[in-house]
Formats: sequence, structure tokens, C-alpha cells
Amino acid sequence: MKNFLTTRNDDWGFGLLDKTFEDFFKPVYFSGSNQMRTDVKQTENGYELSVDIPGFEKQDINLTLSDGYLTVEASRKETNENDKYVHQERSISCKRSYYVGEAVTEEDIKAKYQNGTLILNYPKKDKKEPPKKMINID
Repeated sequence: MKNFLTTRNDDWGFGLLDKTFEDFFKPVYFSGSNQMRTDVKQTENGYELSVDIPGFEKQDINLTLSDGYLTVEASRKETNENDKYVHQERSISCKRSYYVGEAVTEEDIKAKYQNGTLILNYPKKDKKEPPKKMINID
């Protein structure tokens, strides 16, 4: 939102000052994917995901596997409600899903969390073909 009362088009530099204040109060939006930056590396036996989740403890993170999607969800308690923040960018929860394949099971996934980074390893697996069943013709 631009403040037309203070915008000047002269050479005195007032426009730069206006721009500084305009950008300071501009809302900033982050999506879950921005908060959980991820690197995917192909290894000899599978894949390694390095997911950045800074500011969370190991017990704040939940991993679930459903229909071939591995979901990483992190949440922590809010800060003291008596604190009066003017602007706050640190999130208290984030969530992101990764497709790992329907053949991957919970036992296949190895997870380790250290220094704000969750490292997930899982093997390459071919998609399982459902067994073919013969149908008798009457």
C-alpha cells in the first residue's frame, strides 16, 4: 500500500525514505515450503532428503507415511501470550509432503535430526504390480 501523502517526485531523496518505510510495514508471507527447504540427493541405494526445520526440537516433529506420501510436520507451543510482538516471522508450525512411492514402507525410512536439519533416507523401490487374477468364463 502506497502512502500518496508523503510520496515526492523530486531530487531530494524523499522518495527513497518513503520507499524504506513502505517496505518496512509491507506484510511478509511465507509458505510451508519456504520454511522447510529441502535438498534431495540420489544415493547408491536410494534417496536422501535434507529438510531444514530450524527452531524445532526432535520431539516437535512428526513423520507419517500414507499412500506413498511421506509427510513431515513440525509444531511447537506458542510463545508467552503476554509478549506483544509488533512483527513475528518465526512460525510455530509447518508441514510438507514428499512422494516417496507406494512400495516404500515405514520400516524402509531412516530419520535423523541434528542442528535443525532432518535427514531422511529411503531405498529405491519399483512400484509393485498388483497380482493378476484369472477370471473364469462361464
